[in-house]
Amino acid sequence: MAKAKVAKRPTRDEFELEELGNQLVEATYEDSEIMLTVWGREEQVRGVIMTLDSRTRLVHIQNDIEVIRVPFLDIMKVDYPRD
Repeated sequence: MAKAKVAKRPTRDEFELEELGNQLVEATYEDSEIMLTVWGREEQVRGVIMTLDSRTRLVHIQNDIEVIRVPFLDIMKVDYPRD
């Protein structure tokens, strides 16, 4: 039986990753609500960043219901809600 082919995560250069990290740090300090486009998820993740864990490379995001842990390298884009 053949293995199902999974799309690979797009690669990004150091500049893109640094810019993404800066946006996350800024949102953390300002307690801003953000919307993250995450590779492998159909819907955006919305909430406030609780923790940026450098050891596990996870971003902990609190929304109305739960804390979602998103791997840093899976984050494709950071947006701010307009509502």
